[in-house]
Amino acid sequence: MCAKGRPLDPSPLFVNPRNRRPRGLMADNSDSPVGRNKMIRDDIKAALVTAMKGGDKESTAAIRLIQSAIKNRDIEVRTQAPVTDDDALVVEVLQKMVKQRRESIEMFEKGGRQELAENEKAEVAVIERFLPAQLSEAETTAAIEAIKAELGASGMKDMGRVMAELKARHASQLDMSKASGLVKAALS
Repeated sequence: MCAKGRPLDPSPLFVNPRNRRPRGLMADNSDSPVGRNKMIRDDIKAALVTAMKGGDKESTAAIRLIQSAIKNRDIEVRTQAPVTDDDALVVEVLQKMVKQRRESIEMFEKGGRQELAENEKAEVAVIERFLPAQLSEAETTAAIEAIKAELGASGMKDMGRVMAELKARHASQLDMSKASGLVKAALS
């Protein structure tokens, strides 16, 4: 009974009057700024469930960090133009996370904190499971040479154009900082 003598609603769902979505049900994210095609996101959610059921605490923690970073990026994107490719946004977040952890690993190893470096390496391994296959150095060099030939690039003055085209075509498959060095070498 409520305080006013009315019986409590036996229904487990409560409709929020502001958005008319029943509380207790999962949102379908149709109002999300990134649309409905969430293939990598679905893989991440499935991996979280599997890790939780398997009792893998390290993977569970790392996957929750991934989901948190993606959610933060979604919040940032709300004020910008709608994102057309959700996988590109997720890959961007994952690449940033890997880069941060690699920098941390380097600093931990320099500081003699091997146990912290090992924790970061374990997180990198979990994050990389969701990234698309990366191009090898030979494949990257071939892609740079093809773009260089298409654009007629001949010197360092064309580096910006080559990098922009390389990023447009292969951003999800490359570490752009490593690619930058290869572009410099190809244009020198």
